Amino acid sequence: MKIATWNVNSIRARLDRLLAWLQRAAPDVVCLQELKVATEEFPVYPIQALGYHAAVHGQRTYNGVAILSRSEPSEVRTGMGGEAKDEEARLISATVEGIRVVSAYVPNGQVVGGDKWAYKLDWLGRLGGWLGREHSPGAPLVLCGDLNVAPEDRDVARPEEWRDTVLCHEDARRALRDVLAWGLVDAIRLHHQGPGPYSWWDYRQLGFPKGNGLRIDHILLTRPLVGRCANAWVDRDERKGKVPSDHAPVLMELTGVG
Repeated sequence: MKIATWNVNSIRARLDRLLAWLQRAAPDVVCLQELKVATEEFPVYPIQALGYHAAVHGQRTYNGVAILSRSEPSEVRTGMGGEAKDEEARLISATVEGIRVVSAYVPNGQVVGGDKWAYKLDWLGRLGGWLGREHSPGAPLVLCGDLNVAPEDRDVARPEEWRDTVLCHEDARRALRDVLAWGLVDAIRLHHQGPGPYSWWDYRQLGFPKGNGLRIDHILLTRPLVGRCANAWVDRDERKGKVPSDHAPVLMELTGVG
């Protein structure tokens, strides 16, 4: 089974690229982030024409997450529930072929110390609480998405430039480590020790041609899936060409059965 995650940065702007990529890469499951459309406006039909089901949690203009899968997903849930009601469409989960799949779009945080920064840290804390409350690390689960955190300096091409930003600040890294401590393993780091690979390059300052990348898009898996993770990689070529997203897809290949 091939599982992928991709922040498309507007499904409308990137639909043609997504459709072409689905045909070329042929993933079985794709977690999408930053759709920027309401659920009812998601382009279901061209995606269905390629053989994919779509579970969507959309939001007009901002955010939005989805899970595309060749097999029909079951037990689709949106958000994290609990007492804190989040109006932003940032999480959707579903079961696909016995694996619980989560597509997450963690808040960027904007500026360290601001309200959106506090929201980011709180959101990551609630994500860890949701995992502990609703799931078991002993069950097969994959958490995919734009987590807006580069976990270590080896995940940043130029650490000195990014060290105190919302993507690399130690408080954000600590919050992500707390999520992983529930029982998640980084698929990329099972196969690549770094530095890199990177998954995001800022549109500004010619980040991609200058090689100024960060790894903020992740596929995390529970221990029952670690032995099945045959490979994990970044499709860097998808950041090239006309009208790319600022993110590249991250993919993982699972072999065997649980």
